[in-house]
Amino acid sequence: MAVHIEVDSKSLDISRLRSIIDSKGCGSVVSFVGLTRDNEDGVPVKGLEFDAWEDELPKVLQSIAEEAISTFGVSSIVISHRTGFVEPGQEIVCIHVGSAHRAEGFTACSWLISELKRQAPLWKKEFREDGEFWKAGLG
Repeated sequence: MAVHIEVDSKSLDISRLRSIIDSKGCGSVVSFVGLTRDNEDGVPVKGLEFDAWEDELPKVLQSIAEEAISTFGVSSIVISHRTGFVEPGQEIVCIHVGSAHRAEGFTACSWLISELKRQAPLWKKEFREDGEFWKAGLG
C-alpha cells in the first residue's frame, strides 16, 4: 500500500507530487487539482485563507487514502493540501491516484475529494471585494 500525504503552507508542486506516485503495475494515474476561483457569484475573489487542525489533518488524509485503496483496489495515492492564504488561480489541493485501470482510478479520485471535503479538519475564509466570509462546513 503506497500513500503519501503532505500539508504545505507555501505552494503545491504538482509535477513533483506526481513523480512520487508508485505507478508500478498501473495502467493509469488519475489526478485532481483544485484551484482558487477568481469570482464567486459574480463577485471578484481576492483569495482564500485555509485554517487547519495541523496535527489531525495528515491523519485524516492518510485514513481516507487507505480506505480508498482497500475499497476501490487502487495501488497508490498522493494527497497534498495547502494551508494559509491561497490566491486566485493557485492550487489548493492535489490528488494523484495510481491504478491498474482508469475506472477505479476515477472513482477513487472522485470519492477522495468528496471525503476530504466532508472529513478533513480544514476551514476556509473567502476574501472578496464585498467582504470576508467563512465558508460553511469542513474542507
